[in-house]
Amino acid sequence: MRKILVALVLLASPAAAQSMKVEDLCVKVAKHLLMTDTLHTGVVQSFPELKPPGARMTYSTRDGVEKKDMVDTIECQFDSAKAPFGLKRFCLASTCYSAGEKNEENKRRFDEVRILLERENL
Repeated sequence: MRKILVALVLLASPAAAQSMKVEDLCVKVAKHLLMTDTLHTGVVQSFPELKPPGARMTYSTRDGVEKKDMVDTIECQFDSAKAPFGLKRFCLASTCYSAGEKNEENKRRFDEVRILLERENL
């Protein structure tokens, strides 16, 4: 039990955020938006050196799907490639979400995901 508590403290620490990569954070964005704990990734492409840094990937929320059969996509962009990352924009399939979004529902979804990430110090 003590080992589990220590592991949880370490995961919640700023050091855990420092070691996170943009592709890891993009997975978190997808999990928050889709409201799921389970997300299987297929092809992952990460671009921390671009301005803005980002990642895109194929994914599935269903168990047993082979990577080659994953067709759902998410693309994420951040203000920085290091914590605090600062969520800039993300697109699920052909729908994009950002702070400057004109569609109020899409802007709200962006703000919800941004707030959830900020609560995790990401």
